[in-house]
Amino acid sequence: MTIVFAMLLDALLGEPKWLWNRVPHPAVLMGRLISAMEERLNTGPARRAKGAVLIAALVIGALILGGVLSAFGPLVEVLIGAILIAQRSLADHVSDVARALRLSLGDGRMMVARIVGRDVNVLDRSGVARGAIESAAENLSDGVIAPVFWFTLLGLPGLLAYKIINTADSMIGYRNDRYAEFGWAAARLDDVVNWPAARLTALFIALVHLRPDAIGVALRDAGLHRSPNAGWPEAAMASVLNVALSGPRSYDGTLREEPFVNPEGRQDLGSDDIDAAVAALWKTWGLTLVFVALWWVIA
Repeated sequence: MTIVFAMLLDALLGEPKWLWNRVPHPAVLMGRLISAMEERLNTGPARRAKGAVLIAALVIGALILGGVLSAFGPLVEVLIGAILIAQRSLADHVSDVARALRLSLGDGRMMVARIVGRDVNVLDRSGVARGAIESAAENLSDGVIAPVFWFTLLGLPGLLAYKIINTADSMIGYRNDRYAEFGWAAARLDDVVNWPAARLTALFIALVHLRPDAIGVALRDAGLHRSPNAGWPEAAMASVLNVALSGPRSYDGTLREEPFVNPEGRQDLGSDDIDAAVAALWKTWGLTLVFVALWWVIA
């Protein structure tokens, strides 16, 4: 039942700036640890093996720490769970893009740069809206449904292990000269632990909108996405909003010709579509809360 209270507390408070301006967020501490170890280990030969040993050590350490913290009782579990579930902060960040885009394209570009990694200076209004909606869908899976899934399944140890894997992937799981070998294990493990949540997210988006056809779109189009998991929530979100997502985008000045997900959807997007995506985030969160509560009652 602690997961239910953790979800509710996160939805109520989000990430209070007064607290995280004074003490480092646990995700920041994870990032600092990973960065320090990467600087020490990502040199010389056998980089893939070193990266695999590091991610194994991080996961084992997270499991042990989670077990120790759980011994302090449900209140600690609720507080840590609320901190590491990102529903409120995700909805707030995406809503900020809609508000900024209503002011001007420049404001929208500046705000969406906080949540996407693509070149924002070349985005038009539709591109800004598309980036915000894609981030909403992908992070609903990575930042909400996956943490809830692993917390429900394995308790606080499972949640901490998931977060350290996801954080490692976000830092070293890139296919570039520096990280392709060292971050290989982190990226592959992140794909594995996000596999169930990505598909559950697509299912929940379809269910809460009473749109079984969204599952068909996800089954058809998820494989078009460059990520083995992100295509599932993005395709379902695209379907229920009747928009086309993904498609061509620019990174570091290089245009990548990627296919659209739900290509029959509208390609002319705006602030209202971002608002609709935020509403979908909260509806999906609500359905997830119901399922988790029912799981607790049944189990």
